[in-house]
Amino acid sequence: MVEKLKRHLYLGLDTSAYTTSLALVDQEERLLFDSRLPLGVEKNSLGLRQSEAVFSHIKNLPLIWQGDSAFIKEHYLAAVAAATRPRPDDQSYMPVFKVSEAFGLFLAQTMGLKFLSSSHQEGHIYAGLWSAGLQSGRYLVLHLSGGTTEIVSAEEIRPGCLDIEILGGSADLNAGQFIDRLGLLMGLDFPAGPQLEKLAEESKEEIRLPVAVKDNLISFSGPASQAERMIDQGLNREDLARAIEVCIADSLISAVDHILFKKDYFQGLLAVGGVMSNMFIRERFMNNLKELDAGLDIYFADPAYTSDNAVGLAVQAARRFNNYKKNIR
Repeated sequence: MVEKLKRHLYLGLDTSAYTTSLALVDQEERLLFDSRLPLGVEKNSLGLRQSEAVFSHIKNLPLIWQGDSAFIKEHYLAAVAAATRPRPDDQSYMPVFKVSEAFGLFLAQTMGLKFLSSSHQEGHIYAGLWSAGLQSGRYLVLHLSGGTTEIVSAEEIRPGCLDIEILGGSADLNAGQFIDRLGLLMGLDFPAGPQLEKLAEESKEEIRLPVAVKDNLISFSGPASQAERMIDQGLNREDLARAIEVCIADSLISAVDHILFKKDYFQGLLAVGGVMSNMFIRERFMNNLKELDAGLDIYFADPAYTSDNAVGLAVQAARRFNNYKKNIR
């Protein structure tokens, strides 16, 4: 009788390029624990080597597990979901995700738990669906971060199982790389996104970077080269920061407009990933899409869950294995 009063918990693990993340939800998808530790990056550096990131994750996981493990003892841990690759593709691979895979498998095998091998992208999408309070359906998803710029179709074909199809994205630099590369040249710290957004708020003069989009493919390398020339010419940093935001938002609109022209059915559009925490990019994109009269509801992941986190993975595990338990009764 006492055991029935315990909550069933679902653990999510994500060891991405720059953040160690761990989260717990219960069977009702209520968030109980959300811990993240960013990986240290040296000043004036554009990032970490994979070997450095792997070592940092190995050090970080025991630290964020301390508070979580005490809570788990009071309830029943049912399953673990880990991001084992960047996206749901057999050829998708990054060494950093082997840390969350190894830690998750060790925990699941030791405790006799269900284990879900998921992906970083699926975690972002579920964090967006969950935080925006969306029902199951087929969504056009924008996933923009330092490592990804993709426009995908995502449909939850059954609880905890996404069918994802790439429809467009970047042909070269990712949106986050675009921001970080120029941010470093402008004297900002890595990652440059939050500082660039704050800098852009002080912009007084409107300038434009080229928008390089061919059908559903975006190129940020050309706009980045133009921005570098502007930096060399001594252009005001605040105005350039705003021009970068405008370029990203307008590039997305152009690519999405091409995709929607095919008249595929989507229940709505959902934007996820760290770049989409930028409020100016959100608002410009939303206003421009409304002007296109696309007839599509627009949703954004809550800003607290746009950057790398493990909440979406925990939610995915809860949906997958709650459904599993119902089917075997």
